[in-house]
Amino acid sequence: MAPAQRATAGQPPQAVFEMVRRTPLAIAAQALMLGLVIVLASLPWWADLGTMSSAVEFLYYLAIAQLWNLLAGYGGLVSIGQQAWLGLGAYVLVAFALHTDYNPYWALPLGGLAALVLAWPASRLLFRLNGAYFAVGSWVIAEVFRLFFANVTSLGGGTGTSITSSLMAIDEWWLDALSVWSALSIAVLSVLGVYLFLRSRHGLALTAVRDSETASGALGVPVQKVKLTVYLASAFGFGVVGVLVYLVKLRVSPDAAFSVEWSALAFLIVIIGGFGTIEGPIIGAIVYFVLRSLLADYGSWYLVSLGVLAIAVMLVERRGIWGAIQARTGIELFPIQRRIRRRDLTDPGK
Repeated sequence: MAPAQRATAGQPPQAVFEMVRRTPLAIAAQALMLGLVIVLASLPWWADLGTMSSAVEFLYYLAIAQLWNLLAGYGGLVSIGQQAWLGLGAYVLVAFALHTDYNPYWALPLGGLAALVLAWPASRLLFRLNGAYFAVGSWVIAEVFRLFFANVTSLGGGTGTSITSSLMAIDEWWLDALSVWSALSIAVLSVLGVYLFLRSRHGLALTAVRDSETASGALGVPVQKVKLTVYLASAFGFGVVGVLVYLVKLRVSPDAAFSVEWSALAFLIVIIGGFGTIEGPIIGAIVYFVLRSLLADYGSWYLVSLGVLAIAVMLVERRGIWGAIQARTGIELFPIQRRIRRRDLTDPGK
């Protein structure tokens, strides 16, 4: 956008005003993240199996946290049933692996598409509900899926099934490499997709709907269309992640694939890192993995610690860790709002 100039009559302009979004700090931070992405992409050539497994797990938790944050943090649609689409993706993988001879990694987009297709009729029901009723309704849909797949014996039934045999023909190095590259692609696309969406006019409409459906509707914002877009996008992403998760875990069961723990962990990561920010899920995912590493010898106590930390954050700083940092410093690594910058032309140093 061309700078807007302001001048008094008969005098040259003394200042110009520019519409800016990216700051030098944001550009530097994004360049650093690009370097980190390149390092992660090179893991198969130098890292051990444990490092690659941890990286893959971190990346898919980051992806589901970003997707849940898009839905709840920016869209105001607090769902505790997104595991429905993750589990559906897992069972698309099972069907693909057990009943075709193709490389199971081709199931990644299919898991997302299956979730996308079934999320549309589910949304028609859920969008009749608000607040806590929407959250409970989303969980009920996940439970319906769990019970359904527990009774499909051709996909393993209630005890689940292994997909190990479908991967035995693939070289071990390629298995590890494909897992890392798939996880990295999903995580990068989730962050970049959310960032670009929020910078668009659709992102502005989404935040307006979150703040007030009635007011945004009165201003001409297509409320149902905006809500449907983010719900379907989140479902698609969860479906893809579901395929990836069980390509790594190798065994799928209804209780694990449709566990509410998936949504609970996404919720805790986002709350700790920062609700309604792109940076928050990144910070929250790092905190989660640090806690898990420090308390690895104490069983599930890391989950208790994560819950206690989330409660403390909600009591002390409801905006989360990144929200507190941003409020005190004004730093934005992924700026999505336009800002007006004034440059004084009378100052030769500007």
